[in-house]
This record gives sequence, C-alpha cells and structure tokens, in this order.
Amino acid sequence: MKVILLADVKKVGKKDQTVEVSDGYAVNFLFPRRLAVQVTKKSVEVLEDQQENARQLEAKKRAEAQELAEKLKDVVVEFSVKTGKEGKLFGNVSTKQIEEELLKQFKIQIDKKKFIDKGPLSVLGYHHLRIELHKGVVGTINVHLKAEGEK
Repeated sequence: MKVILLADVKKVGKKDQTVEVSDGYAVNFLFPRRLAVQVTKKSVEVLEDQQENARQLEAKKRAEAQELAEKLKDVVVEFSVKTGKEGKLFGNVSTKQIEEELLKQFKIQIDKKKFIDKGPLSVLGYHHLRIELHKGVVGTINVHLKAEGEK
C-alpha cells in the first residue's frame, strides 16, 4: 500500500515522503498513530499545497533575514568598559550583553545562540561578529569596546 508519511518513521522514511508499506503495517500501526495517510488524489493535492506554503514561508524568512543583514552592516554597538593599567579589561563583554544592547539601542532582536563568533570580547577596539540570521544568511555586526571616559 502506498502512503504519505505525516512524520518521520524509523526504517520507513521521512515526513512528506511517499513510501510503499505492507497493508497490515499501514492499517494497524501507521494509520491509528496518525503517522501516515493513504495516497489518494486529494491527499496528494493537500501535500503539494503544504509543500508550496512551506516554500513560500521559507522564501519570506530568507528575504527578511537578508534585509536584516543589510541593516546590521551599519550598526555599531558601543560599550564603555572599565580598564586597568595597559588597557586591560576588567571582565568581558558577552553575546548576551550584545543581544540586550542591540534590543535597547536599535530595537533589533537577535538570539545570542545565533552568534557564530561566540567568544566573549576582552580586548579594546572594534570587533566584527558574524551572526547566522537564517540558514545560509550570515550578517555582521560591529562592536566597539572603549575605555570608560574615552570618546
């Protein structure tokens, strides 16, 4: 019997895949657990509609991510940090702090888990951090660490 899988099933196939399984397996296991539906003209149409909607949503998210990446090019997040002798920092600036400052200053919300360059910043100056905004879309944010009292 040909079925369309509604979820990933071990040793059978992935979601939205059309596979051939025995009648008993389909009727006694897949259908009662709502893991699959029988292939019919209507079920194929529904699957195609769902896949088209998913493609459109993916394209929209990618476009939004590219737009945000362009916006981030001009953003410079500045931090005034305490320094000791020879310009050494007391502590670090973490991605969490950068995330909070982006939201506060520029109203841009980016999850700290999206940062590719994760290490805390511990040196004065300009730093360029890469952020994966969407699969395949990477933006760059500029972070400036300056000593307190420096302009």
